[in-house]
Amino acid sequence: MTDSIIARDSTADTDGIHDTEVAIAAARAGADVVRDLYGRRLARIDKGAGDFATAADVAAEEAILATLRAARPEDGVLGEEGGQQGTAGAARQWRVDPLCGTLNYAAGTMVVAVNVALRGGAAAVADPFGGEVFCTDGESAWVRDDDGDRPLAPTSATGLVDVNLDPPFPSAPGFRAVDLLARPRFAEHFRPRVVSSTLALAWVAAGRRAAYVTDGQDLSESVHFAAGIALCRAAGCVVTGVDGAPVGPGVRGLVAAADAGTHELLMSVIRG
Repeated sequence: MTDSIIARDSTADTDGIHDTEVAIAAARAGADVVRDLYGRRLARIDKGAGDFATAADVAAEEAILATLRAARPEDGVLGEEGGQQGTAGAARQWRVDPLCGTLNYAAGTMVVAVNVALRGGAAAVADPFGGEVFCTDGESAWVRDDDGDRPLAPTSATGLVDVNLDPPFPSAPGFRAVDLLARPRFAEHFRPRVVSSTLALAWVAAGRRAAYVTDGQDLSESVHFAAGIALCRAAGCVVTGVDGAPVGPGVRGLVAAADAGTHELLMSVIRG
């Protein structure tokens, strides 16, 4: 772990626990549940339009909420499954996605993420099956595993770009992710991957992917994307909407690239 990370992460809040450590503990609590319930026949909760949650989503969120309540009882929490918890108007708000990649999980595929993010601050993305937690204090970004902490270093060297093909597609017909894959200029420079989990955003921050592209409405406050966006920004990635504008209200989708050159090239392909 670098000295800069040590200095920032050791800055304690009033109760002696840094927000980053709270985020990590909460993400790990959720990841433990996700891992323990993997492979079982789980009840499904229909959300409509082909979307669903499993009992693992609900149980993982409960474990995350218990950790956050114990450490930050005055904070508000917006959870994917339980909605708003605590005071909606609280100055400090957490965003929780207890199991990103539910369809993968239900199909027996170990490509999922547990996302916990404090709005405007610390965030953690846990990989339940890889044993890693990708973390940020809002300034630096690193990955934690059994061997300790290592700074995240984005790079476009792999040439791999994860493209989310899940609906909805609010930017169509102007932008369709599936059309992007068919463009010759995309194939000249990149190789597509479809992970179907925001774990892919952590992989961009870690240098395992050159970029990530998804359509969608404003994703800046999304429980699915808040932690991954925070990680990528802290790691030094370029993060915009599919139109190249900074992610925020009124901006659709997300393009997270390892560096400015990769982002510029991707945007030129997206714009046709």
